[in-house]
Amino acid sequence: MTVPVFLLAVAAALTVPATPPREVNPPTPAARAVWLADRAVQEPRSEVMVLGTPHLAILPPTFDRARLEPLLARLQTWRPKMIMVEGVGGAQCDYLRAFAAIYPGVAEDYCPDPGAARAALKIDQASAEAEIARLLQDEQADRPAAQRRRLAALFLAAGDPASARVQWLRLSPADRVAGDGLTDDLLRSIAAIDKRPNENRDLAATLAARLGLERVWPVDDHTGDRAAGPESPEMAAAITRLWDNPMTRARKAVVDTTEAQLNAGAVLSVYRDANSPAAARFAVSSDFAATGADASPQRYGRRYLAYWETRNLRMVANIREAMGPTPGTRVLALVGSSHKPYYERYLGVLSEVRLVDTDTVLADRTN
Repeated sequence: MTVPVFLLAVAAALTVPATPPREVNPPTPAARAVWLADRAVQEPRSEVMVLGTPHLAILPPTFDRARLEPLLARLQTWRPKMIMVEGVGGAQCDYLRAFAAIYPGVAEDYCPDPGAARAALKIDQASAEAEIARLLQDEQADRPAAQRRRLAALFLAAGDPASARVQWLRLSPADRVAGDGLTDDLLRSIAAIDKRPNENRDLAATLAARLGLERVWPVDDHTGDRAAGPESPEMAAAITRLWDNPMTRARKAVVDTTEAQLNAGAVLSVYRDANSPAAARFAVSSDFAATGADASPQRYGRRYLAYWETRNLRMVANIREAMGPTPGTRVLALVGSSHKPYYERYLGVLSEVRLVDTDTVLADRTN
């Protein structure tokens, strides 16, 4: 199923002008100096493909994961060397918990609980990260099962359950047993199939294991949540009013069909639509353009936009940091589809990065 024609018309009517933002607000003479670095970078550049995704938690636990196979097969053929996911890293989660007064409820909403793994291993976040780095520094195609079980437990202690899942998937079924710090309870938490689908677990971790990768990279960031200023009922009501617009209603008509399409097996079609220019226009026009246009004295919408831009800038910075030690690598950045236009905007100014169009992988090959 493709985006309905009437919705494309709505998107076209509300799209941004043809003049690129950089011409509206051109680089300063000092900023143009960065072009020297752009031209100086030698091949191969790092290739980054941003794959916008619906959040698969909209699906019930009984969803047949086999329906994701066509997408996984396409991504496996592209063979990324690193996979970035929309998850908050364990170190930041510890920070968010420590500063809960500044970030009320954020850790509870976005962070897994590493307590059981840390208690089982008698280890803290920093020590878990250090041991992971030490073990992975020794590159091995076939690690001993005991080491993979240890790594799975360490990733749970580090607050990275998707990477723990990668290690579990790389074990043979006979070796998926408790031991080496991986308790029965921790093992069940990794192996559980009664959870709602999750793109970090069911796409990123599955793909990483099939490609022989050791982990995924959580790059989400919520330290910039304070950019919106203190929350208040008045701000929440104002944002809700700004979201009540024709584009939001048109976009919702598309989103409401997503679960049915995925259940029907139209996974590639869903992902083509989610990564289309029309979907990007829906996301920006209905949400960030609508809030950015807020001219009220309180500027609540502009404060919300400050949060969103800060979050995406820091997410892209986390991607750049993770890929920095391996120039010329190939990266799949899996993220909620509303982030895709911002990811590509910010990644597009990096000297070492070449953006790859998702049509490289998702194009309809029946024509």
